[in-house]
Amino acid sequence: MTRTSRTAGAVIGILALAGSLAACGGDSLEEDKGAPASGDSDKKGSLVVGAAAFTESKVLAELYAQILADAGYSTSVTTVKNRELYEPSLEKGEIDVVPEYAATIAEFLNAKVNGAKAAAAKPVASGDAGATLAALKKLAEPRGLKVLPAGKAIDQNAFAVTREFAGKHKLTTLSDLGEAKIGVRIAAGDECEIRPFCAPGLKKTYGIDVTGIDPLGVGTPQAKQAVKDGKAQLVLTTTTDAVLDSYDLVFLEDDKKLQNADNVLPVLNAEDAGAPDIADALGRLTGALTTEDLAQLNRKVDAERVKPADAAREYLRSKELIKN
Repeated sequence: MTRTSRTAGAVIGILALAGSLAACGGDSLEEDKGAPASGDSDKKGSLVVGAAAFTESKVLAELYAQILADAGYSTSVTTVKNRELYEPSLEKGEIDVVPEYAATIAEFLNAKVNGAKAAAAKPVASGDAGATLAALKKLAEPRGLKVLPAGKAIDQNAFAVTREFAGKHKLTTLSDLGEAKIGVRIAAGDECEIRPFCAPGLKKTYGIDVTGIDPLGVGTPQAKQAVKDGKAQLVLTTTTDAVLDSYDLVFLEDDKKLQNADNVLPVLNAEDAGAPDIADALGRLTGALTTEDLAQLNRKVDAERVKPADAAREYLRSKELIKN
C-alpha cells in the first residue's frame, strides 16, 4: 500500500465500509494472528496490536507489541486486510492499538463522521503536523479512540531525481525544480495525472513543468529504473523508500509541504488501552523512531527477507528500548 493510494482511499474507501463489514459476518477481523510477543498470563493483561496487510504496518505492529510486552503486557499481533476493517474493530475493543499515519487516519475519520463528499470538499489534514493531529483528536476522541503524540518518522509521498540531474541543475528542493523551468516526465502510477498530491500539485504549488506521466507504479523498480535511464526525470515514491541509492537517486525536499503530514503515531482504544504506562512505552518508541529507521526496517524485511518480528526485536535492542 502506498501513500498515494492510502490517502485517496481514506476518503473513497469509507464508501465501502458497510459492505466490507457485512461480508465478514459477525466478525469484523480478517485475521492472520501472529505468535504472542509475550504469553505470560500473570502480567498486566493482554493487548491485541493490529496491523494492515503491508510490510511497514506489520513491522510497526511488531515494534508496538514487543515494547508493550517488555512493559509487562501479554501481546499478540493481528493482521487485518485494511483500515475499513480494523478501525471499527479498534473502536469495539477487538483490537487495542494500531500504528497509524496522522493525515490518512484523520481523513478516514473525517469521511466516516461527515460523509465522503463533505470530507473531500473540506479536508482536515494538511502539511502542518500539529494542526493535523489536533483535527484527528477531535474526530477520534468521541469514538472512544486515544491518539498518542506523533513522532519524527513520516511515510508520505516523495519525489526523487538522479544524483547527476540534481547536481547539474543545482536541485535540492521541489522549489528548485520549479524555478529551473525544466520539463519533466514523472514515473508514477497512472492516477498521478489527476491526484492533487502528484502532477496537479507539483504544477500548482511549485510551478513544475510536467510534460507527461509514465504509468509505471509508485516507487516500483521499473519506475526508478526509468528515471535512472533518463526516460523520465522524476519518480514518485515514498519517504521510507530504502533503495534509492541502488538507482543513484536522491529525494527533492517538499519544502512547501505539498504532502499531508503522515507522521507515524499510535491510536488506541481508550477504554482498554488507555493506561499511562502503555502511552509511556509507546512514547519511548515514537520518540526514537525516524523515517530513516523505518526505511531500513522495510529494507530488512523486503530485501533481506528478515521476519518482521525479528527485525523489530533487533531494532528495539539496538536502541535499548527493551531489556530482552
